Amino acid sequence: MYAVIKTGGKQYKVEQGDVVFVEKLNAEEGAEVTFEEVLALGGEKKAKIGTPTVKGATVTGKVLKQGRSKKITVFTYKPKKNEKRKLGHRQSFTKVEITAINA
Repeated sequence: MYAVIKTGGKQYKVEQGDVVFVEKLNAEEGAEVTFEEVLALGGEKKAKIGTPTVKGATVTGKVLKQGRSKKITVFTYKPKKNEKRKLGHRQSFTKVEITAINA
């Protein structure tokens, strides 16, 4: 069975036992999190699509890690104007293991 969940403005297709990197959640390592915005449920027989969400469906997961990704360099410039800017960015993430899909 799989589910499509929405968190942090993005959608993820998850199954039980999957490990996903989502936008930062306010939860400590080892804590249980519940995703209530389930957009679709699917299985071997048929899929259930929500309008916009499936009522009564939740996905639970366990927070494995809070971290930040590798640094990226952002460089902008305007030619012939001697205008340039260089800065870096590290995006925060939460590593979650999906433990159950409750239909």
